[in-house]
Amino acid sequence: MAPHLPPGAHRTLVRALAEVQRRRPGGVTVTGHHNRNHIAPLGRPLAYLLGAGSGQVWAKFRVPLETVEVVPRHWRSEADVLRVVSERLSEVPRCLADFGTWSVHLYLAGSALADTTPKGPIGRPRLEALANFFARLAHVPGHALPAPPDDWPSDGDSTGFLRRLARFTEQRVHLPNRPRFGRLFDEVGFPRDAVDRFLRSVPDLTSRPFGLLHTDVHRANVVVLTPTERGESLAVIDWELALYGDPVHDLATHLVRMDYDESERDLMTGLWAEAMRREGRPEMTSGLDRDLRSYLDFEHVQSVFPDVMRAALALPARPRETDFDTAAEGVCRALRRAWRPLALEGEPVDEPAAVRALRRWHAEDRSEEDVARDPEDGSKDDGRPPAGAADASDDETADASVGESANRRRFSRGGGAARLSFRRTTEREAPSAAGGASEDAYGDRGQGAVPAGARRGSNCSSS
Repeated sequence: MAPHLPPGAHRTLVRALAEVQRRRPGGVTVTGHHNRNHIAPLGRPLAYLLGAGSGQVWAKFRVPLETVEVVPRHWRSEADVLRVVSERLSEVPRCLADFGTWSVHLYLAGSALADTTPKGPIGRPRLEALANFFARLAHVPGHALPAPPDDWPSDGDSTGFLRRLARFTEQRVHLPNRPRFGRLFDEVGFPRDAVDRFLRSVPDLTSRPFGLLHTDVHRANVVVLTPTERGESLAVIDWELALYGDPVHDLATHLVRMDYDESERDLMTGLWAEAMRREGRPEMTSGLDRDLRSYLDFEHVQSVFPDVMRAALALPARPRETDFDTAAEGVCRALRRAWRPLALEGEPVDEPAAVRALRRWHAEDRSEEDVARDPEDGSKDDGRPPAGAADASDDETADASVGESANRRRFSRGGGAARLSFRRTTEREAPSAAGGASEDAYGDRGQGAVPAGARRGSNCSSS
C-alpha cells in the first residue's frame, strides 16, 4: 500500500485504476461457466499500489457469473479462500483486490494442461506433482479459513458430508430443474429417485479429518508454468468451488474430471496416499480403498443432471445432425458411468434414442420460448437472473454480459433454480483464437497461451 494514502483513499484509487485497465481495449477476454476473465497488464500505477512489481505483470480482472452449483458453495468469496491458500501454497495466484462484485487476480505465465494435454496420459512426474499438491493442501489449517455454515457436518463426519452433498444435488440441482428438463431425464432413462437410490446403497464411511478441498482439479484448472532452469512445475487455479470436508471427495472429483485411463487412475490414487503419509497425514487415507468407490459413484450419479442439461443447452437454435450426435454422445457417456452405481437393470439408452429425446426436448423448448416472446418488441427472456438474485450490481452485471447476455440460457424458468451461465450459439462459430483460450466442460479456461509481454506475478513460485 502506498504509505501516504489512507486506507479508504487507497481502495478508491485502486478500484478506479482497475476499472480503467479492465475496460481498456486489448488483452484477452475468456468467459467460462463460472467467471468472465479479462486478462491484461496491470499498468504501472496499479501495480505500484497493489505491490505487484512491474506494470507489465498481467492480471485477470474477474467477474463471477450466475451458474449452476453442483456442490454447495459455503464461501461466496473466492478471494477469502485465496488469501489463506496463497500464503501456504506459493504457486497459487493470489487475489490482488476484491471489490465484492468483481476482483483482480495475478495471471500465471504458462498454459492450461487442457491445452498441452487435452486427453490421454499426463505422465508420472505430473501425477506426482498433483499428489503433492493435495497433500500440501491438507496442511491448510481449518481455523484459518472462513467459517462454514452453522449446519455443516462436523469435522470427521465423512458420512454426513457425503449425504449433505447428495441432498444438495437433489434439492438444488435436480428438483428445481425438473419443470424444464424432467421429461428429458425420463426419456433418456434416468430414474427420478436416482439420488435416493444412491443414498440407500452407500455404506457408512470411515471417519477422516476434514480439510480444505478444491473440488475442481481438472485439466483446465491446472496450469503448466513456464519452465525454468529447475524444470516444469504446476499450479492449480480457480478456487470458487472450494469446500471444507472429506479429502477423499477431492481425490474422487479429480480422478473423474481428469478422465484418466485405468492405469493412471490407479497410479494417481496410490501416489495420493503416499503423499499424504509422507506429509504426516496418514489419517487422511483411512478407509481409502472402500470409501473412494462411494465418492466415485456419487460423482458419476450427480454429474448426470448437469451433463444432460449442458448437452441440451449446447444445441444451437438451428441444430444440425452432428449437433444432436455430439449432445447424445455426452448424455450416453454420463448415463453409462452412473448405471452401475445405481444398480439399474438392462442397459442405458443408445445414442439414437438419446438423439430422439434431445430432438423432442429442443422442439418443445423452442416452442415455449416463442410463447414467452414479448408481444410488443419481440424480445425474449435472455437468461438474466431475476432482480435481486445475483450478487453483482446492475452496472457490474451489465458489464459482465456484454456480447453474452442475449445468448445466455437459464436451466429452469421456475424461481429458485440453480442456473448455468451458458453461451448458446445462434450461428456457426469458429473457436476463438484469442490467447488459445476456450470454454471447458467443467469450468473456466482462463489460462491458455500467455499473451505477448506477459510477466509472471511476484507470488508465482518456480519450484
